[in-house]
Amino acid sequence: MTQHFRGSVINGGDGCHAHPSQALLDLYTIRERRGRIEGLKVVIVGDVLHSRVARSNIWGLTKMGAQVVLCAPPTLLGPTHYWRATWPDVVIEPRLDAALHEADVVMALRLQKERMQGGLLPSLREYSRCYGLTGERLQGLSDDVLVMHPGPMNEGVEIDPEVARSVQSVIEEQVTNGVAVRMALLYRLAG
Repeated sequence: MTQHFRGSVINGGDGCHAHPSQALLDLYTIRERRGRIEGLKVVIVGDVLHSRVARSNIWGLTKMGAQVVLCAPPTLLGPTHYWRATWPDVVIEPRLDAALHEADVVMALRLQKERMQGGLLPSLREYSRCYGLTGERLQGLSDDVLVMHPGPMNEGVEIDPEVARSVQSVIEEQVTNGVAVRMALLYRLAG
């Protein structure tokens, strides 16, 4: 294809593979709020197996020196050896409360209900009980932990409404930063 096309291509998200512009805006949001990425503990919780957002964030966060912890039920994580072979420094912790210990950033992933029809979970209620970000879970974290979500959210499933609107939440900032980051990408490639 490159022999016929001389333009630039921006990957705006492709299937389960990658979503680099989302990862760039997430990295920007973290750095803007925390002043750095290196040395931070970032917990990514949810449907990691199918998430292009998770993959792109793992690439970016590990490259920038963050400790990344993946947390998901085994059916939404896939083979552990894949993650360890691709990113040897990534930690896999299937228990959310253990994963959240000393977290600096918690990124909840959207649980796509249409994928759950295949029996990957016993129920949405069970998923929410074990992996949902709740106010009770946030109480055990430091006051300056950042709560992120790429959207759209299933409030009450992967994240409680009170958490999505808490002082720790930077979800609205992610949306705002997404516009700026994507404008910068377009500007850079157009010039």
